[in-house]
Amino acid sequence: MQIYDVTATFTEPLLGTAPLNKEVYKDWILPPDNPDLSELDTINEAMEKGSTGFHRLPDGSPFLYDYVIKGFFKDACGMLARDSESSSSKLRAFRKVIDGLLFVGPRRIPIVASGDISWLERPLRAQTAQGERVALARSEALPEGSTIQFIVEAMGPITPTLLREWLTYGELRGLGQWRNASYGRFKYEMTKR
Repeated sequence: MQIYDVTATFTEPLLGTAPLNKEVYKDWILPPDNPDLSELDTINEAMEKGSTGFHRLPDGSPFLYDYVIKGFFKDACGMLARDSESSSSKLRAFRKVIDGLLFVGPRRIPIVASGDISWLERPLRAQTAQGERVALARSEALPEGSTIQFIVEAMGPITPTLLREWLTYGELRGLGQWRNASYGRFKYEMTKR
């Protein structure tokens, strides 16, 4: 097993992804067979329905769960696999490989904010059978310059080349809500332990 320390510094604001409505979170996010209701305590009761934000540590500072990073790696690998020149295109059954052979820690990854959390509101448009629909999305936003530090433990076919390829993709794609609008882009440093 290879262990790497990763520091990501956001070059664009990072938008929160956690539903701030406790009922939505309980009904749609927690596993139904064994819900950890203590996670609901990290959701601020004063927030309005339809908003997304960050989970909070007991001291009130924001954090990301480890699965956000693991999901990012799967998204990056899936997209980069479409490029026949990439290392990702050679990794077969990549979702299963990442799920079983890549581990991110700690469970709660603190975000060191470079300023105050603000709000970003934006319209969401969708083409439906009944015509175009528009809704409003509202997300907490951390300013650029905010950082996260985490470790990646990789086994088997997950090489440093793959990890760098995926993290470099994050410089273009981003992390968190509204990635296709370049939110959550980051620069990274990765060192082997």
